[in-house]
Amino acid sequence: MEIEILVVPGCPNEKPVADQLRRALDDVGLSRETFTTRVIDGQAEAEQIGFTGSPTVLIDGRDPFAEPGRVPGLACRVYRTPDGLAGVPALRQLRQALKDGGGAGS
Repeated sequence: MEIEILVVPGCPNEKPVADQLRRALDDVGLSRETFTTRVIDGQAEAEQIGFTGSPTVLIDGRDPFAEPGRVPGLACRVYRTPDGLAGVPALRQLRQALKDGGGAGS
């Protein structure tokens, strides 16, 4: 499984999403999985890869939280979570995305 976090420079949610992702990986039995962080610093790159906000979690190249119609750009991202809008996906959402992406239980 290839997991990547995409962020804009200085993203305040880079560490929180990395911590949440690490916990989700541990929770679903993927403690040995690693992930990388990639900084997106230009509009052209954002458009080329379809980057719709920071932070974005990609699992095997797929954004499990993609919302149709979002325009690529260098911006902060807001996630719809069971507890309301947040700067990072909820832990249970990340667990499910990992399971759906080929993790434990899929």
